[in-house]
Parts: sequence; C-alpha cells; structure tokens
Amino acid sequence: MKLRTSLALLAASASLAAAPTVLAQSLTIALSSEPTSADPHYHKQTQNDAFAAHVYDSLINRNADMELIPGLATSWKNLDDLTWELKLREGVKFSNGQPFTSQDVLFSVCRTLNNETNISQSYMTVTKLLTDVQTPDEHTVILKTAEPFPLMPAELARQLPIIWNGIVEHGPLKFAPKEGCGVTGPWPTVADFNNGKDAIGTGPYTLKSYVKGTGIELERNENYWGTKPEWKTVKFVPVPNAGPRLTGLLSGDFDVIENPAARDLPRLKDNSNFGFIATPSTRLVFFQPDVGRNPSPFVKSADGKNPLQDLRVRQAINMAIDRKTINQRIMDGLATPAYQFMPDGMFGALPKAPEIKYDPEGAKKLLAEAGYPNGFELTLSSTNNRYVNDAQVTQAVAQYLSRIGIKAHVDAMTASIYFPKRAKREFSFAMGGWPAETGEASALFQLWVASLDSNRSLGTSNYGGYSNPDFDKVYEQAIVTIDPEKRKQLLQQSTQIALDTLPLIPLHFESSIWAFRKGLSYEGRRDQYTLAMSVHSAKGK
Repeated sequence: MKLRTSLALLAASASLAAAPTVLAQSLTIALSSEPTSADPHYHKQTQNDAFAAHVYDSLINRNADMELIPGLATSWKNLDDLTWELKLREGVKFSNGQPFTSQDVLFSVCRTLNNETNISQSYMTVTKLLTDVQTPDEHTVILKTAEPFPLMPAELARQLPIIWNGIVEHGPLKFAPKEGCGVTGPWPTVADFNNGKDAIGTGPYTLKSYVKGTGIELERNENYWGTKPEWKTVKFVPVPNAGPRLTGLLSGDFDVIENPAARDLPRLKDNSNFGFIATPSTRLVFFQPDVGRNPSPFVKSADGKNPLQDLRVRQAINMAIDRKTINQRIMDGLATPAYQFMPDGMFGALPKAPEIKYDPEGAKKLLAEAGYPNGFELTLSSTNNRYVNDAQVTQAVAQYLSRIGIKAHVDAMTASIYFPKRAKREFSFAMGGWPAETGEASALFQLWVASLDSNRSLGTSNYGGYSNPDFDKVYEQAIVTIDPEKRKQLLQQSTQIALDTLPLIPLHFESSIWAFRKGLSYEGRRDQYTLAMSVHSAKGK
C-alpha cells in the first residue's frame, strides 16, 4: 500500500477537459514561503531543496512516496561496511553542454566542506563523515567512511545536489578538503548562484532569474537527460499570506498555489473550476526549549533561573497543550497530533506511542513542584509564513500555557528573518519543523537532539543546547548498526529517551495542500516539495 494518501481532487472528470489555457507552455506557482537562495548548498530547508530539484540533480532521488530511485547514480552498493560504490549515469550533460562525470561528484562534496555560507553546516551531515572519495573512472565513485553508515543512500538523496566542477579554477581534483581539494580560484559564493553565473546543473530546468522577494523564473532544459517537463517556462512567486494566494488563483494570476488555508477548501471543493489535493507528510512541527543556558534570553522567572532546564516544567508544557483541539480548530483536521517524533509505523518509531493527554491541572501541579506555582514569563518565537498556520498554532500554544500560569508572549516573524536568528540561538522557545526524509528517526535525532559535535555532523540544529549522554550512547550506536532489526530497536530506545526528557515538544504532523485551476492536476508529495514537474495538464497526461 502506498504511504501517500490523497484527499479531495478535481470535482468532476469534465473539469479536466482541455481548455485553451491548458495548452499554454508557461506555469505560474504561488509559494507560501520562498527559497532563501539559489545556491543549492546554502541552507537546508524544504523550499530551498524543492527549488534546487528543478536546476540540479542528486545522485539518488525519491519519488512522491519517498522511495529511493536512481538519479545521477544508476546503482549503489556496499563493497564492505565502510565502503559504498556508486555507478553514474552515462550521457548526462550540464545545462552548458559539459559532460557530467565523477569529478563533479568529488567537486560537489568538496564544495560543501569549503562553504562558509552553509548555514548551520546543514549540507555537511554526510560529507563530514567521508574519509575518502575515489573516482576510478568517469562513471564510478567510491565513498569511504570511518564507521559503518547504513543510511548513505538515503542521506545522499537529500543532501548532495551536484554542481559543475568548472565554475571555479582548479588543478587535478582530489579529496583533501582542508587543502582545498585542488581548487586554486575562489570558491563560489551565494551571489554567484543567485545571479545565475554558477547556477549550472543537470536538472530539468535552468535558472533565468532569481530576485529575492519578487520571484524565480525558470526555463526548460532542452538537453535534460530524463523525461522533459511539460512546461517551457515556470515562474515561482512568493505570496506569504494565504488570502492573496487564493485570490490570485481565483483571478487567474496563478495556476497552482501551495498551502491554501484549510478553511478555504470547502470553497474550492464546491467550484468546478478548481481542485485541490491534500497529502499527509512526515513533517513534525514542534517547539524547541532552550535547556542549555541559564539565563535564557526570553525567559523571566522570580528566582532568576531558566525554568526550561527543569524536566518537570517541560513535562508541564507538554501536558498543557491540547493537540486534538489545535488539529480540529486551527488545522481543520488536516494534521495528525504528534505523540512521538515520527508517524506511527515508521522505522525507529515506537509501535504505538501513548497519547499525550491534555491535562492542565496536572501541568499546574508539576509547575508547583518545580518551584513555579505562579508560573513565569516566556516568549514563543515562530515563523508566520513557513509552516501551515504557524502563527495561529503558536498563538494557541501560548493561550494554553497562559492557562497553567505561564505568561506567554508570541513573536512571529517571516522565515527569512526567523531562521538566521534561530541559528544564532537568539530564542528561548522556538518553533521548528522537520520531515523524516530518510524514512526513519535518525535524521531528526542527528540534527536536533544529539549533543553538538560539528566535526561529526551531530547536533547542528540543536539550538536548545540539549545534551544527554544516555541518549547519545544509544543513538550513536544505532547510526553505525548495519543490521536493520538491531538498528530499529536502538532507534526506538532513542525515541523513548527523547520522549522521557523532552528536548523537543511535539505538536503535529502536517498535511501538505496544493490547489490548482481546472485542467491541471498535481502529484502530492510526502516530502512537501512543490515541483513544476509534478504539475500536469489533461493534454500532458
């Protein structure tokens, strides 16, 4: 059975009849949150990765149900516990006509390790683990690690967009990151990608223009090695507010919009000129308490301490949130309350996590036991244009906390302002969202829960400063365990430790929604990517 579930679609088959607008070669998509850069190695966020998938390819891809499929690599296998061999696709060319070879893979790895603009080192998670990259011929790459790394294929599918090695001056390339890998000229900058100079990939589209705050224009790559997309030109327009996005769809300014407000879905459902699809995702939306500092910048308590460092306070907060009501009233039923860090049934999740009961009275008792019978002040920081109804959810959580005596304030801001601030640890109680892109619990734990060890790519998103030796011991054993059953058991132990100690307060798993005009369909994706390649017309189908 497919994991992906589609909810409402086009009203009637008649609405799919070809119309003059369907024959157009251009497509305009309104985004709820825009990519922060055209640099494919800049900052790992869903909107950045979705954009990159248009211009760049990865060695290994995922289909809409997040199953691994060949990309620039046609096959991959373990030669031994520490060695992976990848066979590369032949006949592939970059958008400038240059052939794709193993040298481009080596160069892309080296660039991630020599990239000062890589926010939170998010594209080094895999490449930092490599001890050697060998290129015995143009179409073979051998990757070596110091420890077994069973998730290599899954991680390559999400973390290594391939760029052309000719964008910089270099001599013979070799895997020597600290010495620059043979690069003699300056490494490419974010600006070099944003202005299109170095935006040279093997993907289905080429970058025509990237103007932050205004939009992105793409042109079809006529030399693309795979199935060519239907649309000759594509424009992505950032429209943070759901109301204007819907208005633009209804007026004909947009062909497709992402994340229409759930409250507007009945309006679309009753209109035969439009359709929508809602696809459950693996994205966990959560809050990350600052447990690593005392004091913390946005916490005020009578004793001058940081109450978030007390497990009883975190437990009280966890119990004070009515997840079911948030799902029903704010998410309109298009989310799944989260009682652990991955959807039930996924690899490494508990078979069926017990429900986190809404218990405000129990929460008040825990606060009193922790020494805060009169509560304290806390600012909840969040985006207002990144996750589905993110600001409204934050307001609701603040109201629940106020009911147990915590004087909660909300500071919601645009993603472009929020994420750099969060990366600098400027918040005390910060919203986050993360999809299980590898299909198991390890990726979330590696970035968000493990103790910070940047040299090993651990804890690089652990902005709350959580550090638990018991968790680290079990988790670090899991990520080097090749045997699937043993690894699953270790990840389940890691999950239980994290649930018991609450480095993250889980809220829900989002559903992703796309709406579109008559004559179009959209293949909803569990990874929440909005892709022009997933939009089809009746003619194109």
